[in-house]
Amino acid sequence: MTAHILIVGGGINGLTSAWTLVRKGYRVSLFDQGPIPNPVASSFDEHRITRHAYGPMQAYAQRMPRAFALWDQLFEDIGARHFEPMPMIAFEREETGWIDPSLEDLRATGIGWRELDPAQFGAEHPLIRAEGITRAVAFSGSGMLFPSRIVTDLVVHLAAQGVTFHPHTKVDEVDFETGRVTAGGVEHVGDHVIIAAGAWVNRLLPGTAGELVPSRQTVVFLAPPPELAALWAQAPIYLDLDAETGTYVLPPRPGTRLKIGDHRFSRTGDPDAPRIASEDEVADLIAAGHLAFTDFDRYTVLERKACYYTVTEDEHFVIRPAGKKTTLLSACSGHGFKLAPQSAAEAVALVERALS
Repeated sequence: MTAHILIVGGGINGLTSAWTLVRKGYRVSLFDQGPIPNPVASSFDEHRITRHAYGPMQAYAQRMPRAFALWDQLFEDIGARHFEPMPMIAFEREETGWIDPSLEDLRATGIGWRELDPAQFGAEHPLIRAEGITRAVAFSGSGMLFPSRIVTDLVVHLAAQGVTFHPHTKVDEVDFETGRVTAGGVEHVGDHVIIAAGAWVNRLLPGTAGELVPSRQTVVFLAPPPELAALWAQAPIYLDLDAETGTYVLPPRPGTRLKIGDHRFSRTGDPDAPRIASEDEVADLIAAGHLAFTDFDRYTVLERKACYYTVTEDEHFVIRPAGKKTTLLSACSGHGFKLAPQSAAEAVALVERALS
C-alpha cells in the first residue's frame, strides 16, 4: 500500500516536498491556512536571485550545483522554465571578505567570473553610483527565479498528479509520534508528516522557539526614470557589498518590477501582521538606495513590501526528525527559495528512512 504523507505548509518548501514525493510514487495531502498558493506567503514574489557565489557561506555554495539541477527537473515537469540566467555584479567600497571566498567556490565548480576595473565602473554601469568603489567582479552561474509563476504552475502540476490540497485549513496540532494532523477539528491520519510551516513553525513546534526566529523583512519595488528604463531592461543583478547594508538589486523583466532589498535580519515581528511595510521600516533601505543608485531621488517607490522568514543565528537550514513520524523542514531566510528542491530532497530522504 502506498504511503500517505501529510505536508503542513503550502510555500515553496512544502510544494517542492510534495513534488519530490509524487515523483517517488507517494500519496500526498498538503495543508495551508490560506489559499494555495498563498499571495501573502514569502514564496509568492516577483523575482529572486539564485547564484553559486556565497562569500564565506560555503555550505550554501556546496549545495547550489544540485539545487540548479533539481530546478531543471522541476521546470521540465511543470512545462515552463521560470528562470532567466544573467550575470551578477558584486562591488565593494572597502574589503568585506565576501568576494575572495566566492571566487574560491567558483574555481571548485568551474564557473567563470571577471574582475572589473573600478576606474571604469561608472562608465560601464551608469545606473550605479561608482564613487568609492574599490573592487567589482562579474559572476557567472547566477540569475533570477520567478517565484509566483513557479508556485502557481507547481500547484497546477501537483493537482494533476493527484495531490490533495486543503486550502484555508489551519493546522491546530500535529502528533509527532503517530502522524496525525488536526485541522479545524478534523483529524487526518498519515504515515508521516512534513512540517514546512515557515515563520509559523514555532506554533506547531514550540520547542524550536529559541532556535528558529520569525524575522520581518522588507523590500521596495521601484519605477526608474523613463530615460533609464531601457538600461534597466538589460541590466544584470547588482550586489552592493556595503558593510552596513548588503543591498541587492534585481532588475525589471517582463512581469516584474525593479526591486531593492537587503540581507539584514530584523529577528522580530508577528507573521500574522500585515505585509505592507511602513516608511520607517524601509528608511534604511531607502538610504541604501541612495548609496547604490545614481540619482536615486528620481526613482518612484511603487510598493513597500514586508515578508517573514524563519532564521537561525548562523543561517543554517534545519532539516531533521521531529518525532517518530514527523520531519521538520525549515529553510533559513530568502535563501530557502533558491534551495527549496534540494532541501525537499533532504527532507524526503529522512521521511523514507523513517518509513523503512
